[in-house]
Amino acid sequence: MSRGGRHIHATLALLAAGALVLTGCSEGGSKDGGKDKNQEKNAQRQQSTIEFGKAADSQGPAAEVPGAKPGGTISVLARDTYAHLDPAQIYVQDEMSVAQLLHRGLTGYKATSDDGSKHLLVGDLATDSGTTTDGGKTWKYTLKDGIKFADGSPITAKDVRHTFERMFAPFINQGPSYIQQWLADASGADYRKLLPDGPYKGKHLPDTVLETPDDKTVVFHFKKARPDLPYALAMAGYSMVSEKADTKQKYDKAPMTSGPYKIQSFKSGKSMVLVKNTNWDPKTDPLRHQYVDGFNIAFNYQYEQSTKAMLADNGADQTAVSFSNAVDAGNLSKVLGDPKMKDRTVKGYQPYVGQVNINMSHAQMKDKKIREAIAYALPVTPFVRAYGGAEAMEVAGGLISPTVSGHDPAFDPFGKKKKPAGDPVKAKKLLEEAGKVGMKLTFGYINTTEGQQYSTAMAAGLEKAGFNVQRQEIPAETFYDQVSKLDNNYDIFHTAWGADWPSASTVLPPLYDGRQIAEGAQNYSQINDPHVNQEIDRINTITDPVKAAAEWEKLDKYLLTEVVNVVPTAYYKQVQIAGSKIGGLVYDDVISGVDARRLYVK
Repeated sequence: MSRGGRHIHATLALLAAGALVLTGCSEGGSKDGGKDKNQEKNAQRQQSTIEFGKAADSQGPAAEVPGAKPGGTISVLARDTYAHLDPAQIYVQDEMSVAQLLHRGLTGYKATSDDGSKHLLVGDLATDSGTTTDGGKTWKYTLKDGIKFADGSPITAKDVRHTFERMFAPFINQGPSYIQQWLADASGADYRKLLPDGPYKGKHLPDTVLETPDDKTVVFHFKKARPDLPYALAMAGYSMVSEKADTKQKYDKAPMTSGPYKIQSFKSGKSMVLVKNTNWDPKTDPLRHQYVDGFNIAFNYQYEQSTKAMLADNGADQTAVSFSNAVDAGNLSKVLGDPKMKDRTVKGYQPYVGQVNINMSHAQMKDKKIREAIAYALPVTPFVRAYGGAEAMEVAGGLISPTVSGHDPAFDPFGKKKKPAGDPVKAKKLLEEAGKVGMKLTFGYINTTEGQQYSTAMAAGLEKAGFNVQRQEIPAETFYDQVSKLDNNYDIFHTAWGADWPSASTVLPPLYDGRQIAEGAQNYSQINDPHVNQEIDRINTITDPVKAAAEWEKLDKYLLTEVVNVVPTAYYKQVQIAGSKIGGLVYDDVISGVDARRLYVK
């Protein structure tokens, strides 16, 4: 998944932009690259496999949050508006956070501790996490009694079928594609050939692929074992869509919800109001609560604005929270150093790895020496500083997060951990060898306070190596829509990606499989390397997770030493605060931030 506005297991202003230009190529961050013992334990904990619960674990209601009481309204301060609300189009962290309140899927992650550290994978709309008798080729799900959409209509197997069949339609191009590929037994975008128009012209997936013999039963049939299906089904992107209420493209702004809240109003770029869904039955839901009467979401709050509002703790800000905004860099030390803020602060590692993509579809970027020159010249100091330093980011070496098995903390192909300010001398030599000193480099950057700061300083570092950098701003709310266009004009741009569950199989294939190159897909660098494609296929057949992790690690190293299509910048952490009257505040490892499902007003 991508980091929101930026793409469930972050974007955190220290100096003015001008100051960053001056300091961007000096040593930044902490001497240890951003390590913290408690945070390291958090990251290691997240590498653990989440077990599948049983039928009894899948029953509602969710365990009560200690001290919780009903009533009140919570204010949510958000930076970015929601570009997508159709579940099938949701694949960024901001949207996934609000989806926890709006949408339900067949499975979900149930918190089994009050600190967000322990979970089970259980049935959400289904009676359990799924049953298979043939090692994962066939998975059967039975829907619970009493599950409804917000309009009161029952959720049936017909809706489940429709949910998955519509994902093959051309207009669905922003969400996950794991299950579609598994059903079609195809790589990349070839899965669409199985049902090119989705269900909209009367055709359907055959029962040999997706079987719905009655209103309660759903059976997935795969040609190969897919033991991770219950994890995939828990993603917001696979939440249920009402067949009756489906308005195709228009559904993206006004979906029919099934969670504890529904959308009363949505003014894109301004506000959203969520109110209780009276057709949600807590007896069917082991994951969520409905403590508050509603959520008033206000957009366009930069991190500094939301942080200052919650620190001031006046009026409505006493009951304010942010689902995704982190504490801004300028206030981070103040927040972490104030004992009075301890109960109002949560933090943890996120699964995201920041990376500067090198657009391989552009002719000049096909020269490896130019790509290596970019990699060595690029300073990561500005990026880490813009988001708050070591408490917010750890300088990255590879593409696999510390929260995912296969992470190698010693891997540092471009020397960023030792020289986070970059190596312009080595980079310029490579550029001279390529005969491209002075070449134009178009740098697409997200138009936020942090994006403006780090891109300005990064551009200055690249120019020291001999590049002529032209920065182009991209609106935050549509950033990922823009950089995932095949014909975008950006030579380099920064994205962040996090594992969809703790396996590198949800990191390297979606980002670097050449067969995944498609409009709106996540192969942002448009790499199509035969060896990488072959290795992805080979490693995906390894059933031993330890052996698979070791092989994914090798592929990570191949990508960064032999291909050089991206430059890792940082491993993400998150520090968030809330108003003094917010109860139930925890950092949830799976959500990678505040768990909105358990919040209440004190």
